Amino acid sequence: MFSSFFLKSFRILLFPFALLYWLGVAIRNWLYNIKVFKSSSFGLPLICVGNLTVGGTGKSPMVEYLVGLLKDKYKIATLSRGYKRKTKGYTLANENTTALEIGDEPMLFHIKFPDVPVAVAEERLDGISQILHDKPGMQAIILDDAFQHRAVKAGLNIILTDCNNLFTRDFYLPTGDLRDQKSSYKRAEIIVVTKCDPGLTREGRKKITKEINPKPGQTVFFTAIEYGAVYDIITKKNYRLTDSTEVLLVTGIANPKPLKEMLEKTCKTYSMLQYPDHHIFTIDDLQEIKKRFKQMEAAEKIVLTTEKDAVRLVKFDGQLADLPLYVVPIRHDFLFGEEAKFNELVINFIQYFKQKE
Repeated sequence: MFSSFFLKSFRILLFPFALLYWLGVAIRNWLYNIKVFKSSSFGLPLICVGNLTVGGTGKSPMVEYLVGLLKDKYKIATLSRGYKRKTKGYTLANENTTALEIGDEPMLFHIKFPDVPVAVAEERLDGISQILHDKPGMQAIILDDAFQHRAVKAGLNIILTDCNNLFTRDFYLPTGDLRDQKSSYKRAEIIVVTKCDPGLTREGRKKITKEINPKPGQTVFFTAIEYGAVYDIITKKNYRLTDSTEVLLVTGIANPKPLKEMLEKTCKTYSMLQYPDHHIFTIDDLQEIKKRFKQMEAAEKIVLTTEKDAVRLVKFDGQLADLPLYVVPIRHDFLFGEEAKFNELVINFIQYFKQKE
């Protein structure tokens, strides 16, 4: 609690830098708006998944959701930056690719959807051109975390905002978490309020929608986190958490709070080893995990991590035999029965893309 108070106090002291950051972002957006900086369009549907803040809104599960929705209907690919990878430039994933080469999130897409081309590139403009060269016949590309990359003009922009930290209530880096102007939400066609309480009322929905103030043509959706079946990182065998299970939670994600809340309701007790977002695990980290696990006294105990973290831990395959390491998947659960409406908007965008152009 003291450390949280200290961090908030420190971030408030950085307020002058936040104003400078806002000024820089505002000037950049203005230059794009008056077309001094150019945005390029492509002759195929581009779906951008992004947010206005740094991390923690559920972009990766949304990309997965879209891939699952579209992959059997259209030839699609995903393009990400590949945050914290050890390579530079454009890379297209293949059967020998590792998370170190393309980043943890793209690696997760590649593992889950091996038949869908997964590429990374810092420059999205170049990345799209390379995908179209390497994989001719693509009918749509999903751009992961590209809302701020205005050099590319996507036809469908989906931005996510955490229900517990709406962009409307946030402030700019480094005092807050905003990395783009609040007004940039107007460029999106779809706004998804994520990590909602599953019991969110229609009155609560109405209040949040009013606060966001969607513009004509924008649609606001609400989702809660849905946890899938826990499975073994190596054997993929399912495991059921019970009130007898003691859990060591290992995370390197931006916001583990919802996961902790789930464990509080599900298992006997848990402790946590928390690493920075996109942390690249070392052998020393693995030894620390094993040490902490041995200190746990319950008869039934496991190590639990997220799918994003798992792709950075699986490299220790040969050293995990004595560690019951399990993975918990997550997905977006659309509230108020609006999943079909969301799906229809996305599919119609691709189906009628040429007519819209």
